[in-house]
Amino acid sequence: MPTTILWFRRDLRLSDHPALAAALGRGGAVLPVYIHAPEEEEPWAPGAASRAWLHFSLKALDEALSARGSRLVLRRGPSLEALLELVAESEADAVFWIRRYEPRIIARDTMIKAALRRRGIRAESFSGSLLVEPWTLSTGEGKPYRVFTPFWRAARERLTPESPLPAPSALPAPPRFPQSLSLPELGLLPKPRWDEPFWRLWQPGEPGAQARLREFIEDVLPQYKSSRDRPDQKGTSRLSPHLAFGEISPRQILAAVRASDLGSSVSAAKFLSELGWREFSHHLLYHFPHCAEANLNPRFDAFPWAEPDPASLQRWQQGSTGVPIVDAGMRELWQTGWMHNRVRMLVASFLTKNLRIHWLHGARWFWDTLLDADLANNTQGWQWTAGTGADAAPYIRIFNPVLQAQRFDPEGAYIRRFLPELAGLPKERIHAPWEGMLPRDYPPPMVDLATSRQEALAAFSTIKGRFKDEG
Repeated sequence: MPTTILWFRRDLRLSDHPALAAALGRGGAVLPVYIHAPEEEEPWAPGAASRAWLHFSLKALDEALSARGSRLVLRRGPSLEALLELVAESEADAVFWIRRYEPRIIARDTMIKAALRRRGIRAESFSGSLLVEPWTLSTGEGKPYRVFTPFWRAARERLTPESPLPAPSALPAPPRFPQSLSLPELGLLPKPRWDEPFWRLWQPGEPGAQARLREFIEDVLPQYKSSRDRPDQKGTSRLSPHLAFGEISPRQILAAVRASDLGSSVSAAKFLSELGWREFSHHLLYHFPHCAEANLNPRFDAFPWAEPDPASLQRWQQGSTGVPIVDAGMRELWQTGWMHNRVRMLVASFLTKNLRIHWLHGARWFWDTLLDADLANNTQGWQWTAGTGADAAPYIRIFNPVLQAQRFDPEGAYIRRFLPELAGLPKERIHAPWEGMLPRDYPPPMVDLATSRQEALAAFSTIKGRFKDEG
């Protein structure tokens, strides 16, 4: 009887799982495995918040497998060594997995696939994390897309009405399960347990993902287009951590939105375009793998970034810049492991333009503190705001955090939620409290917004000549 090792990675679900379906299609036993090998992902090994989510997601996956007569075997890397040991212990003749698209992971998986096949082991990878594989789309000139709108137009043409795969009701277990580490032995949870408040807000695992999707479609989608930019409202899906860990597939989300009563609405189209930005980010990272560490637009390699002052960077990280909407966002991140997308742009603009600190410093902080940390999304989000990436906001577009807060948090409810020291201020003052007497326990702005904007524009003028051919 054949045995297939099902190698779980960032696909921690049982429904709409093509690798699982293929393993079941072979007949025989299926051996579910997770291998913890963070060193193989350096310099972007999972951050502290991601590791905490992973602990609970693996727990949920093991419970789902146990309910179907199976269990999850946990091992430590190196991945190839662990897989070869498992092949020998289980007499497996195949290893199946869902693809990932980070540069280091692509190189590793290519090596593993070749090594397994040389030993006569069937090794296959499957699509399951994206709607469209990055190598299947190109411009009329045969080049990768660098602008979102034509990319998403082309991607939408490839989307099929194919239904997501159901979760199996049972999984055929091997005659004997190999030895497994316990989940605590992976050491994923922080010490001390600063993450505990997160789990009052989040439910890691496939059931949590499905519940979040239902809640979004019923309660949020009807007003998504008008509320998505309002951090003071319940206006976004909050599916990003579940997507990052593959507890739900983009195809499941697409199918559920299309099948809803609002499937053809403007709000649905706007939400699905956000899935499109995720696809676009992976497209860029796949075709331009250097951009995880360097500017996608090389013209910015000569930009005069400020030498990061550790104290200034720490004030930004801790939400004590003296600019309320920025501080509220950074404290939301620290307290919840997540930040509203509009506010992500504002805190990124403040760091890269008002403080003129290189976007990598922000990207690394987000990587460590975001529950939804995803290399493609994180990289492109930061480069978009910094102006150094594809389809980016021009560097001269510098968000005014006061005007943005007045527009998207008009009553100051979001700021009050995360900055209790400002809760007593009226809405006329809460966005720029320095314009009156500051509360005793809140700092003045660490930079003058108007002056720092002019300094950023002056810095850009030193490399502006590199952009003349674009105008």
